[in-house]
This record gives sequence, C-alpha cells and structure tokens, in this order.
Amino acid sequence: MEKRTLKELLVVASMLFGMFFGAGNLIFPVSMGQMAGWNLWQASAGFLITGVGLPLLGVAALGVSREDGLLGLSSRVGKRYGLFFTCVLYLTIGPFFAIPRCATVSYTVGIERVLPGAGQTVGLAVFSLLFFGVVLFFSLRPGEILTWIGKVLNPLFLFFLAILVVRALVSPLGNFAEIAPSGAYASHAFSTGLLEGYNTMDALAGLAFGIVVVEAIRGLGVKEPGQVAKRTVYAGIFSSLLMALIYVLVTVVGAQSRGLFDVASNGGEALAQIAEHYFGGAGAFILAATITVACLKTAVGLVTSCGETFVRMFPGGPSYRVWAVVFCILSFLIANVGLDAIIAYSTPVLMFLYPLAIVLILLTLCGKAFHNDRVVLQWTAGFTAAAAAFDFLRALPEGVRTALHLDPVVRLADTWIPLASQGFGWICPALVGLLIGLLVRYIGGKKNPTGGEKAVPSQTSV
Repeated sequence: MEKRTLKELLVVASMLFGMFFGAGNLIFPVSMGQMAGWNLWQASAGFLITGVGLPLLGVAALGVSREDGLLGLSSRVGKRYGLFFTCVLYLTIGPFFAIPRCATVSYTVGIERVLPGAGQTVGLAVFSLLFFGVVLFFSLRPGEILTWIGKVLNPLFLFFLAILVVRALVSPLGNFAEIAPSGAYASHAFSTGLLEGYNTMDALAGLAFGIVVVEAIRGLGVKEPGQVAKRTVYAGIFSSLLMALIYVLVTVVGAQSRGLFDVASNGGEALAQIAEHYFGGAGAFILAATITVACLKTAVGLVTSCGETFVRMFPGGPSYRVWAVVFCILSFLIANVGLDAIIAYSTPVLMFLYPLAIVLILLTLCGKAFHNDRVVLQWTAGFTAAAAAFDFLRALPEGVRTALHLDPVVRLADTWIPLASQGFGWICPALVGLLIGLLVRYIGGKKNPTGGEKAVPSQTSV
C-alpha cells in the first residue's frame, strides 16, 4: 500500500473511530470493570464481541455489499422493511436517544462536576443549547467532516484520555485479581458483558456510519466500487483495533479502582472518582474536556449520517441543512428530559433493534451461500423480529410493564423461548427462520422471482 494511500486510510479510520467512540464508550466499560473484578477478562470478551466485533462486521457488511448505506442493505429484505428498519435505527442512534445522550452525559459527568450547586436544570438547558450549536456548526459542513473529526477532534480526545489512562495504569489503585465480582458478573460475566456492549449502540452505528465512510473515501478520489469496499473494510479494522485497546485499558482501570473505591452508581461517577484521585481539582477539568470532546465528535457524526440518510430516503423532501437543524433542535429538547429517562427508554429499543441488526449483518456477509435470496432474508428477519418484540417488552421500565399488564406475557416468553430470560431469546427463532427460509428456497427449486442477487433493490428505488 502506498504511503499516501495509507495516510489517507488512517485519517478515514480516525474519523470512523471518532464517530464511534463517545462518552458511553467510556462510562460502560469502566463500570463493567468495577463490577466484574477478577472476572474482568470473561466480561471483556463478551463486551468486545458486541462493542467491537459487531460494529466491525457492520462496516464490513456495507463494504462487501457495495451498497451506499443502510437503506439499500436493509431493503434486500423488502422495500417496506428497509424503510422501517432504517428510519427506526437512525432515529434511535440519532435525535431520540444517542444524540441527546451525548449532551446529557457531557453535562452530568463533566460540566456538572466543574460547576456544582443548585440550578442544574437551567445549567443543562444552557449547556445543551451551546453544545448543539457547536454540533450544528460542524454538521452544516459535511464535506469537512473528515478534517474536523479525523484530524482535529479525535486526536484532541485521545490526548485527554491518554493523560488519565496512562496515569492510572502507572500507579494502579489495586489489583483486580483480588476484587470479587458483583451482581450478574459473579455468575454470568461473559453473557452480561455481551449485553453491556449493546449500550454503546456501536453495532447500529456501524451500519449507520457506512454512508459517511463511503462518501469520505470517494472524496479522496477513490471511485471504483471494489476499491471503495476494500478501503471501507480496512478503515473499519483499524478503528476497531483502537477501540478494542481502549476498552480493555479502561476496563482494567475501572477494576483496579476497586482497590480504593466501592462500586460507583454509574461509570461517570467512577471516572470522576479516579480523575479526582490522581489529579485533584484538575481531574474534574481533564474529565470534563475528555467527555465533552468525545460526545461532541460523536454527535457531529450522528447528525451528519442521519441527515444524509433522510435526504436519500425522501429525495423530494427537506434538504440536508433542514434535516440537520431539525435533528439538532429535537435532540436539544429530548436532552433536557434527563439522562436517566433517556437510558431507561433506550434500552428496550436496543433490545429490539440489536437482534435485527445482527441478523442483517450476518446474512449480508454470508449472502453468497444462498445468493442473497429474499425468501431466506424475510423468513429469518420475520422470526427474529417476533422474538425480539418480547425482549423489548421485558426491558421496558417496571412501571410501564405493570401499567400495561405485560408481566404475564414476559413470563410466558421466558418459559417457552430458550435463552429469553438471559436477553437472547431471539437466537433460536432466528435459526428456525433461517432453516425455514432455506427449505422454502430449496423446495422452490432455488428460484425466487423477487429474490436473488439481481432482485436486490438499490437505494434509489425507494
């Protein structure tokens, strides 16, 4: 690979990492480390599968499929399914949950600790207004996103993070091998780590950010589809390796902190304790800068990818600039609902979307085995969605489940669907759907007039 090509690829990989890695990618592993204790490696293995492996496969699936984005990829199942799945996924990682979470986490973990006292509701409103003003400034210049995130914001974030992590590793607060695991990590460390990786939303983001990566690579003068696909996959690999390294280091730092601190109520509080221990009052400022830059670059990437996708989905609708403004305003309003409410209601949606995303990624990567036959895709996606609906109901806040009298339904699913009580009730139904789809394809003589590689709709057909 030429030196210039490698340099450009590393910048694209830096941009992709920058969009992936937000504050949630810090607070969840440090919290996991504190609770996992000497089961750290089992928990980390599970977390890396869903927090790193799936995002990488998502980027690879887009590269291998040679589609421009998620809409074209998911429309392989069906035009209506593609539109539904794309809208729900982008709204989830966009203005409904992930983008507002960027602002609330920045304020709660960083700024609130620098400016303690009363009036936090007003403080959050003012901060989130400024935050989304900056996000909108960058987002209205999508052609410069490679420079802003890949060359400016991401290196700045890594600099602040390195100060904290290196200091903690050089002078550890304790030996994690002596820390007893707590909660579900005591008996189910691996599977609990798997589910914890859902909270990063990165597998969904891997599908969503593909359009930004493809456009960035094309902007470097690469036009041939095969080369675009290859460089998209390479960028995904480089960014995933960096993510995996940081996840492991932050998890170790969290586990070692148990030598001095009890398990914190959340990862943000744990990070604050660690930062203040090593750097005193300056630690709060270092943490605030790290978290704010992390969230800022992720929010810019999310607004950009959401805006570009909605323009493609609704070509006769609003322009990109209008979508960017609307998403920033909506995110500002939801951010002021508060972090606890955002997390509480995002979890059920993630429990529904993640199985569908995983199945879509795996079927895309293995599509040549059944010629991307739409019958196979539809049967598998249909059974997965039906089972994931029960995971959605189970993850709803307890008060909502009680008010809607959903507990008997959840208990019934736990009784009859394997692995349902562990949050993986979709796996067996997905396999059943896959087998039925393959059988239907075989009985039909492998001829499906609406399926096959030639029948896959392009994004422009929607």
